[in-house]
Amino acid sequence: MNSHKLIKLNNVNLDLLRLIPLISKSNSALSNYNGALSHLVEPRILLAPMTAKESTMSSMIEGTQATLTEVLKYEAGQNYSGEKKHDIQEIINYRSAMEHAVTLLNDRPFIHLNMIKEIHAALLDGVRGANKARGEFRKIQNWIGPPGSTLEAASFVPPAPNEIPDCLDDWEKFVNADYADILIQLGLIHAQFEIIHPFLDSNGRLGRILIPIFLYAKEYLTEPIFYLSEYFEAHRDEYYAKLNGITKDNDWQSWIEFFLTAVIEQSKTNTVKIKEIMRLYDEMKSVVPEITRSPHANKIIDTLFAKPIITTTVFSEYTGITNKNTASSILQKLTDEKLLVVIREARGSRANMYAFAELIALIEGEEFIMP
Repeated sequence: MNSHKLIKLNNVNLDLLRLIPLISKSNSALSNYNGALSHLVEPRILLAPMTAKESTMSSMIEGTQATLTEVLKYEAGQNYSGEKKHDIQEIINYRSAMEHAVTLLNDRPFIHLNMIKEIHAALLDGVRGANKARGEFRKIQNWIGPPGSTLEAASFVPPAPNEIPDCLDDWEKFVNADYADILIQLGLIHAQFEIIHPFLDSNGRLGRILIPIFLYAKEYLTEPIFYLSEYFEAHRDEYYAKLNGITKDNDWQSWIEFFLTAVIEQSKTNTVKIKEIMRLYDEMKSVVPEITRSPHANKIIDTLFAKPIITTTVFSEYTGITNKNTASSILQKLTDEKLLVVIREARGSRANMYAFAELIALIEGEEFIMP
């Protein structure tokens, strides 16, 4: 059984000399990303699909099966049932929890334990796990292992409930302390949170939500938008192995090397995506007014980026074009010019569903396939 072997974060020993190349590269890569981020006119509109992608990838690490396209279709009115619906709602909750975290941070500009509990409550609102002490630190022992495993057969056992207050007090102080390098600090914070495992459910997802929130709180990013779940999902086995190496062998060094590498690679990927989104947005600024001849062209463009899968109803709601015939005419023009593709044909009272395929493909990093 792999016990937690919790160490106070200020006492973690790292070979900083060996880390210098990664420290330099990770800070540089994240700085380049933040530079691209700061040039966006409406970052939270333009990057809404990236936020949805992060929510999908972080939840996927925990076993959900829904895709980004399915989430976007659901939000546009597509009906799902059973496990798929539950998966999608968990993903939507993840994004809502991130948004709630930003609101809390803007009210009190530092990370504190009551904030953590509120984020957890938002994360589990009305979904699986809601009955597992939602928004409350655990008061019973939990463990990680195969389904149905006992405590004795567990692969990891976090601190006992009576240790949680002291563990979290140390964690909170370290979060808000000054540290030599902010990305190493973040790596230590993320790992220690997962080791403490302070909730009965959703510790992994909450720990990943805290990554952009921490960077934003420290004013290292101009917007609370930086996601590592895509890298963690692509290297899931290594992600868990490095975290397990901390509790098994006290190997913080390998974890920090992995974490900084994740920051480097994901910063590069996200920087390219931001620049491509900006390129596409600028292109639409020329193309959409010409196609639609509408005084609402700017609102139309923002809607397509915020909601890349839409119906006429969603389109009208977000653009403010209340005349149904006008809205339908604009969508038809955009479809005729292949800016949008119809992914669900109208039938009876059910309207067409459209996708801004180029943007979705850009976010996904692969060609858009008609669902």
